[in-house]
Amino acid sequence: MNRDDIFTLYDLKVEVIQGDKDMVCKHNVGDYFLVIGEDLVFPENNRFSMYSLAAILPLLPAKQRELHKNDWMLSDSVIACPDPHCGGRFKITRIDKREFSHNDCTIVPIKGDE
Repeated sequence: MNRDDIFTLYDLKVEVIQGDKDMVCKHNVGDYFLVIGEDLVFPENNRFSMYSLAAILPLLPAKQRELHKNDWMLSDSVIACPDPHCGGRFKITRIDKREFSHNDCTIVPIKGDE
């Protein structure tokens, strides 16, 4: 691995937690999936609503990256179910870090390397 093209991403765990109202969707407290690099990893017998997933997906790349200590993306880690009648919540937790190579992820050269 060329050390000049390394970047770091956090692995994430996205877990169903109980909010302040009853859940009306089919969420099960404790169900989760992992984000490892660009992959979503669903453990056997865990299910996740595609509507909830659609609400969470745009946040995941930012949560994977180093953030400024004052950035709200660092402090806000609980996402509400998109159904306004549902008390389901989804907690995003950083669980590990791993290194990736730019050249292993894209054929587009790093600016200045052309």
